[in-house]
Amino acid sequence: MCGLYEASKNKAMQLKANPMKSKLFSILSLALISASAFAAELKPESSEVFPPGMNGITRYRIPGIVVTQKGTVLAYCEARKDSGGDWGEIEIHLRRSIDGGKTWMPSQIVAHHGDRIEGNPHKKNGGEREQTVNNPVVIVDRTTNTIEFLYCINYARCFSMRSLDDGLTWSLPVEITSTFEPFRKQYDWKVIATGPGHGIQIKSGRLVVPIWLAYGKTGDHKPSAAGTIYSDDHGKSWLAGDIAFPNEGDFGNPNETMITELSDGRVMLVARSESKPNRKLISRSADGATQWTRPEFHDQLWEPICMASIVSYPSQPGTLIFSNPHSLDIDKNGKEKPAGRGKRKNLAIKLSRDDGKTWSINKTLEAGLSAYSDLAVLPDGTVLCLYEANTSITCARFTLDWLTTP
Repeated sequence: MCGLYEASKNKAMQLKANPMKSKLFSILSLALISASAFAAELKPESSEVFPPGMNGITRYRIPGIVVTQKGTVLAYCEARKDSGGDWGEIEIHLRRSIDGGKTWMPSQIVAHHGDRIEGNPHKKNGGEREQTVNNPVVIVDRTTNTIEFLYCINYARCFSMRSLDDGLTWSLPVEITSTFEPFRKQYDWKVIATGPGHGIQIKSGRLVVPIWLAYGKTGDHKPSAAGTIYSDDHGKSWLAGDIAFPNEGDFGNPNETMITELSDGRVMLVARSESKPNRKLISRSADGATQWTRPEFHDQLWEPICMASIVSYPSQPGTLIFSNPHSLDIDKNGKEKPAGRGKRKNLAIKLSRDDGKTWSINKTLEAGLSAYSDLAVLPDGTVLCLYEANTSITCARFTLDWLTTP
């Protein structure tokens, strides 16, 4: 302690003897204090949207989020009543926010309100009485100001419904499973799934939804491939696009694909896969449905075999935001394991200024256990990330300033 006191005393004497140094020291101190205050002000806000146990639900999973034309935030997910597994008695729940995701209205069951469709092939006892409602996807139609909502049941049938009042009420579901029949030319599927996450409306007005399908045993989620379905009549009918990610060569079981529109109008898909490079797969199309480019791995987008999300930043063409656990499976020598399975933790936000060619920024949003996520942007430019944080689903609000500030 004496040594520390003497050092401080000597430093004070030096500054007193040199007014210029003293002034510079004061300026630097104020700058550091200001920078610290600025960083604290930019820190993301968060709110728990779907905590476990709410409404008697064991576990909420598979989040999706969109912002309507009126600025209302719709957050939705699977409400897994009895367990956290993909199969079981599952509903789709939704919460609305009219203050930009700061507070949330009570949760409502939005699917499925048609005739009950039971049958869980993965559960011998009691599975025949379970209804698995899965993989919700919402698309905001800017032309009609309607909200289109797609979901699946038992990974075997697909339905569509619509809201005319910003997500307050929903139409009765209409089955659109026949949309997936053309995919049988390449894959005799036993499982179909939309998204998860959100779909988009591209500049032409077309609505595009990423999908994946599996063609193994009934109910099995692999082997799998991925593509899109689309609507050119504002959700009245849906058509099958091309397979964007075939299950061939190095592309191991592509599924759970995210979508965005690039500044030149092209559509980009980013797919999860179980591949040796441990990287996300990328493909692009001029119309979001056909002539997809050959998939390629992106070295900066790590793949812990987990759903991710991507969204364009409307006010800055070419700017994309990406969320995913930034994690890899590393061996005892510190080397990456081919076809490894990284831990679902360290949810990171990435930023690209060149339509996803490169990702210049990678910043941790949630260092702990974290998995699936979905992104949306508010009219004022605030970014929302709805994500699985340990056993809950949380909504984080942050700005580009936070993302770009060291």
